Amino acid sequence: MIERYDSPEISEIWKDYNKFSTYLSVELALLKAMEDKLIPKGTHELVKEKAKIDPERVKEIEKITKHDVIAFCTSITENLPNDVSKYFHFGCTSSDIIDTATTLQIKQSVELIHKKLHKLLEALEKKANETKYLICMGRSHGMNAEPMSFGQKFLSFYAELKRRYDDLSAYMETEFTGQLSGAVGNYTVLTTEIEKEAIESLGLNVEPISSQVIPRDRIAKLVSINALIASALERIAVEIRHLHHSDIGEVYEGFSKGQKGSSIMPHKKNPISGENISGLARVIRSHLSIAHENMALWHERDISHSSAERMMLPDNLGLTFYAINRMTSTIENLVINEDHIKYKVYDNYTYLTSYLLHQIIPQYDGPREDIYPILQKAAFEAKGRKEFFEMIKAEKSLKNIEFKEANFENDNELKEIYLKEVDQVFKRTIE
Repeated sequence: MIERYDSPEISEIWKDYNKFSTYLSVELALLKAMEDKLIPKGTHELVKEKAKIDPERVKEIEKITKHDVIAFCTSITENLPNDVSKYFHFGCTSSDIIDTATTLQIKQSVELIHKKLHKLLEALEKKANETKYLICMGRSHGMNAEPMSFGQKFLSFYAELKRRYDDLSAYMETEFTGQLSGAVGNYTVLTTEIEKEAIESLGLNVEPISSQVIPRDRIAKLVSINALIASALERIAVEIRHLHHSDIGEVYEGFSKGQKGSSIMPHKKNPISGENISGLARVIRSHLSIAHENMALWHERDISHSSAERMMLPDNLGLTFYAINRMTSTIENLVINEDHIKYKVYDNYTYLTSYLLHQIIPQYDGPREDIYPILQKAAFEAKGRKEFFEMIKAEKSLKNIEFKEANFENDNELKEIYLKEVDQVFKRTIE
């Protein structure tokens, strides 16, 4: 991960020291499970006491072996007596260690992302409740449609990301698996009982059927969930960017002391967080094709997935964490221009056509299609609210029709029309 978008909490998990420490955790769990079955009792404790993680030494050995796991094992066993070292990496393959350790690294990362996503949900719910009764102009096709609750925007974002939060919760329950099944998964040396004891001691589920590798659909599933999270974040970012427009001006990203929006234009306040998140979402989604292509390996296994995952997994998990964290800060510090938002509603009137249409339809004896053009003409041609209503009343076909005009002088009048179900929507969404 480049420094600009680095999240140390995630990147530390994927650095060599933690990677090799995790390899060692898997090897130690296997040693302990094999004691009194395949190897002498006490072997696990002796290795645990003497083993040292030295990434630089691993690199030195790998230059010769051209095999990273052999280099790791050699760096450990060269510090052990022969009668102990011979049992290190006993009966297992490189993939047993790498795949199980990778799952542990993914688990550590996803747990952090899960917590960070919960914080974003809290920020969205708070903002939704704060603006629940703020009436704003809803838009369709980028055009004014009808008034709505401004808080409903945040509630919609909350609901989508809550689904992703639940997806991650379910993933954490079922998809963190480990394996110690040996070459091509045939348990030539090890047994399913030894595997179960070791893997469960690491806090993982046992992979039911491994083919020397853990099936890559599990990683593809996680990358797919993260892609959906990225798309949800971009949806929020795009809405903020649109509302941020100079000629809309309903929200502004928080602007810290000393911050500058342009190298040449001092008046600029740009939606840089939203733009940044939109760009990162594209990168996160780009990992989808890699993850899916990694599922199709030759026969029981090859390592075509390995090089791709070494880059993809730290980047995918790190960027997802970073983007969620940045969006949380953006939501918490978002400036909402309430007076301007309400002005756009009360300065307009043409959106009342739907409200009036549905008052007139039950009283009108002719087809609905007769009424629509009347209201459309008034909306297109009236030079103000008063003329708008006068044009409708002047229509001969509507002379016996009564309808209630919205009172723009009463702040609650429009809310009673357009926000009357907002409490129920909030209640069912949050529950």
